[in-house]
Amino acid sequence: MSDAKTPTLLDKEPLTDALIGEWQTIGFLLDELTPAQWSTPSPLPGWSVQDVVAHLIGTESMLAGIDPPVEEGDVPDSPHVHNPIGAFNERWIHGLREHTPEQILAHYRDITSRRADALRTMTQADFDAPSMTPVGPDSYGRFMRTRLFDCWFHEHDIRDAIGRPGDEGDVRAEYALAELLSGVPFAVAKKGRAPQGTSVTFALTGPLARNIHVAVEGRAALVDELPGPATTTLTMDSRLFTRLCGGRVSPTDRAGEVTITGHEELGIQIATNLAFTI
Repeated sequence: MSDAKTPTLLDKEPLTDALIGEWQTIGFLLDELTPAQWSTPSPLPGWSVQDVVAHLIGTESMLAGIDPPVEEGDVPDSPHVHNPIGAFNERWIHGLREHTPEQILAHYRDITSRRADALRTMTQADFDAPSMTPVGPDSYGRFMRTRLFDCWFHEHDIRDAIGRPGDEGDVRAEYALAELLSGVPFAVAKKGRAPQGTSVTFALTGPLARNIHVAVEGRAALVDELPGPATTTLTMDSRLFTRLCGGRVSPTDRAGEVTITGHEELGIQIATNLAFTI
């Protein structure tokens, strides 16, 4: 993840446009949902499609200085909650669960409109300013990239739930992937237990096709290229890669969609331990 001494500085205008565009895309998608689709289980344990939208409302409301609708002690225990961030999210999920889809959609449009107005008034200096983010101390711009990442992921949680694929190769996806990749070295070295001196290539096909290289030399890191063949190469569709990193699908169930060359055992170990997002 980011080092606080070297903050991530991102151009405000294109990032702001992409984030607002993501909110609008989700809004268009929600306009088309039937009542049954709002209650469809999402890929996230314990959450319906409506709960996913309530979560988006909650995070943007928090950034606007709005408190959750219920206190922490009023939320029943849930087996899918494992940390304080998850517990905070549930205060919004639980507090909005009895709302109708129409009310949720109106709430979503209101808070994203307010947040869009707030972002448009900010300067580049505001985006470069130090901020606490979900991944630790960094810039406010980095925080907004994590917001785009989160919203993009949840857009596709909704799409996967209702079986309506969308564009996964545009500028919004590129920002989301950049944020996702910041955690991939951790997944490879810590969760996948790749030994020192090894290297991994993810050969992605599909809408975000590219080669992603991770070298485990001291601290695992992304590198532009490797000096030689990777210790193990995992070839898969970029849509599957993002779902595996996000813990949205079972790596065992989707093992047949991953081709491993080189060190097969290490490749399997990494593929089955890619999930690292909160």
